[in-house]
Amino acid sequence: MHGNEDQFLEGVSGFLGTYFLLLSIMNAIAAYYCWQRLKKNNLAGLWMGFAVLFLIMSPFGYAGVNGSPETMKWIGVPSVIKDFIDLQLANAVAYTLGTTLLLVVLYFGRRFFVKPVVAWIGLNLSLMVTGMSIIDMEFAAIVTKPDNVPIVAMVFLLGFFTWLAGYRAVQNDDRHEQGLEPLEALDNEKVLVWPDLVYTEMICMVALTAILILWAIGLTAPLEEPASSVKTPNPSKAPWYFLGLQEMLVYFDPWMAGVVLPSLVVVGLMAIPFLDYNKEGNGYYTINQRKFAYITFQLGFLELWITLIILGTFLRGPNWNFFGPYEIWDPHKVEALNSISLSQYFWVKGLGVALPSAPEGSDMLTQIGFITYREFPGILLTLAYFIVLPPLMAVTVFKSFFVKMGFVRYMVMANLLLFMALLPLKMVLRWTLNLQYIINVPEYFLNL
Repeated sequence: MHGNEDQFLEGVSGFLGTYFLLLSIMNAIAAYYCWQRLKKNNLAGLWMGFAVLFLIMSPFGYAGVNGSPETMKWIGVPSVIKDFIDLQLANAVAYTLGTTLLLVVLYFGRRFFVKPVVAWIGLNLSLMVTGMSIIDMEFAAIVTKPDNVPIVAMVFLLGFFTWLAGYRAVQNDDRHEQGLEPLEALDNEKVLVWPDLVYTEMICMVALTAILILWAIGLTAPLEEPASSVKTPNPSKAPWYFLGLQEMLVYFDPWMAGVVLPSLVVVGLMAIPFLDYNKEGNGYYTINQRKFAYITFQLGFLELWITLIILGTFLRGPNWNFFGPYEIWDPHKVEALNSISLSQYFWVKGLGVALPSAPEGSDMLTQIGFITYREFPGILLTLAYFIVLPPLMAVTVFKSFFVKMGFVRYMVMANLLLFMALLPLKMVLRWTLNLQYIINVPEYFLNL
């Protein structure tokens, strides 16, 4: 990972030059399409500009093949920007707040960002920055790791399909305001399973088989040495689809992060059809007709799941420390983090007394009594969160929901939302106050 830099640059030069050359061809095709088919000369000129830019960058990417690896650095990300990202933005607070702010901006500015021109520019810029970053050894070691290559591809695919859904939703919302049917109603022609569907599936099967064969030839299988109890990898990471749960372990105990919250996710997904009272927006893309459902999905899936997977895959390094995308994964990096429970804040820091504890040799009931007394601030706060907040929301922000859903359905929905909000709340408390547990009962391994 930290070998000779010139050898590394020579190793990636052929790939990088071809990468920028393919981007140039992609934009040239887009320019030709806009010029000939769409008759939009301005767009054709814009995409041709990108094509020329990538064509100019391509020889620099090939420079290492010709024995000039230093020349490749001319198209790399400047050191000033890399240092700023690693030193100022490389922390969980900036990452989480930044991704949340990005979702908010994308939501309120969706009519602008779903425009194909804006989306294509964003794709070009993201692909260009990725290529420029490959020149950095540390970035390349993470992104080109055989385990992580499919995740990089899935990030771009997720971005595309999220944009496509938003694009169709905005179009349908505009049509709804004009009194027109959604786009899906215009294209509801039924087709036969044979031959239409079967032929399509067969073509997809052949194409995917070819891609997988090329993938297997081009990438080394991500196999590691046999497991050993005397030597464990650092960091030890779960499969990518469980990295969101592994990130939750930073903020919750295993019983909560690995059992309760995942179970509630499954139960909540099963309960959606029974909780949903809105009959509009079924069978077609829309945002205006289902704003609450759309926002909840975006926050729950993209912010509280996808961003955690990306965080765990690319930014969590040795000892589960946070590393910048251009930062060396130093296993000796130590970040001190004090862990304080709410009872310590209340008794020790607030009242200036020691934590209440049961006398030696006390029976179980006496111990439970002292534990309850010691943890009563956290217990009261938890009860208020799950018992007081739902009725309060029912008479304020969710008043219309309570009227339309009824008591039982509303309470189920409210508690599912509160459990979903636990993760960001606990993350904020952990970052700002070093608060690890609201209720801390190590005697019975029960912590919240």
